[in-house]
Amino acid sequence: MEYKITTNSEFETIEIAQNFESEKFENMIICLNGELGSGKTVFTKGIANALGIDEIITSPTFTIIKEYTTGEMPLYHMDVYRLDGDTAGVGIEEYYTKGGIVIIEWAKTIEDILPKERLDIKFKVIDENKRLLVITPHGQKYEELCEAVL
Repeated sequence: MEYKITTNSEFETIEIAQNFESEKFENMIICLNGELGSGKTVFTKGIANALGIDEIITSPTFTIIKEYTTGEMPLYHMDVYRLDGDTAGVGIEEYYTKGGIVIIEWAKTIEDILPKERLDIKFKVIDENKRLLVITPHGQKYEELCEAVL
């Protein structure tokens, strides 16, 4: 099943992220895809804000992985764009079972090591403010998550 939601502002994108956070569970994997500036990091900011993380959230383009542990649950924010599919030695899979929420920007570039059960969200730019989010749950846990939130 696939869900489609249109947001008209960054605020609405953050609101959707906060709705997902309200149904969070340990080892939740959220894979984000979409062109540059489409809202991936904005979505991550919404999750972080709802977790009570008060650090400034930026895309970890050069560091690959940022760990935020000051919220009610750890948030592991990844930007794998620069890896160009080569994940050797990075240890991404270790984060899948660290008990937090894992958000992976540009996840499509590492599709071969993504867990089968996860939530995929594709961001499509409609205009300056409007985005289409195509949400695809993989696995029963993520289907139930979408039913609860959407």
